[in-house]
Amino acid sequence: MAQEDPSRVTKLLQGWRAGDRDALDALLPLVYEELRRLAHHHLKNERPDHTLRSTALVHEAYFRLVGQEFPQWQSRAHFFAIAAQLMRQILVDYARHHRASKRGSGVCMLALDDAVELPQRKDLDVVALDDALNTLAEIDPRQSRVVELRFFAGLSLEETSEVMGIATATVQRDWTAARAWLHREISRRPRT
Repeated sequence: MAQEDPSRVTKLLQGWRAGDRDALDALLPLVYEELRRLAHHHLKNERPDHTLRSTALVHEAYFRLVGQEFPQWQSRAHFFAIAAQLMRQILVDYARHHRASKRGSGVCMLALDDAVELPQRKDLDVVALDDALNTLAEIDPRQSRVVELRFFAGLSLEETSEVMGIATATVQRDWTAARAWLHREISRRPRT
């Protein structure tokens, strides 16, 4: 993840949670580049005419994070997991809006990282992935959360284990099972 001091970020997050606005002001410079990296990861393989840029995605996610009345940050990894989840929601909302305005043409596409191997199609529709993840969440919420943390937040197995409070081996099993399930689910859906 980022180069910043994890313990300092965690302390600032705890201060923010306790209502210290100075902690929030000190936090932004420490996490901004990591948030930009996350945003870039989400946007790097969007369609060429995509109008949402990394900076705009970071600012929108940060605006939503700051807007939370009583944030319950557990750690630095938890903060970035929530930020990635918000970025996912922003991109899905953006894709749905774009799809509706174009009546299905130019669907917002998201290329999956080679390491994820989920599924083999690189031009995965972000809306289709979101729909599949929502379906998986109904069947197995823990597996869905593992995918969010690993794919969208870019957390390692160990960081995912820490955020979820489960064993790393359990994260690995859930990650493997969820990727296989999502591959099957997305592959069988018609492309729009």
